[in-house]
Amino acid sequence: MIKVKKKRTGLCEVELDGELTIYEATDLKNELFKKMEKCKGVTINLSNVSEIDTSCFQILILAKRECDEGGIEFTMNSHSPAVLDVIETFNMGSFFGDPIVL
Repeated sequence: MIKVKKKRTGLCEVELDGELTIYEATDLKNELFKKMEKCKGVTINLSNVSEIDTSCFQILILAKRECDEGGIEFTMNSHSPAVLDVIETFNMGSFFGDPIVL
């Protein structure tokens, strides 16, 4: 579900894949926040997310807020169609501020 590449600069690239539903929410939150603790910046690749529901989308919102409060850069990229659908449905594009390619 989560793959992390850490660079020497303290920036972390996180790749999420598969289904991100309520069944994976607890694991996603625990793993993502554990990985983020040691990062100076976080980029989340969403290209391989096949499904995402509101529970996991809320975790991404929380992750961004936590990073913002801690002065950590947070970005998401390569949004899958499933992620784009949720971002569009809840009109959250400006909240995340990521470049979204349709």
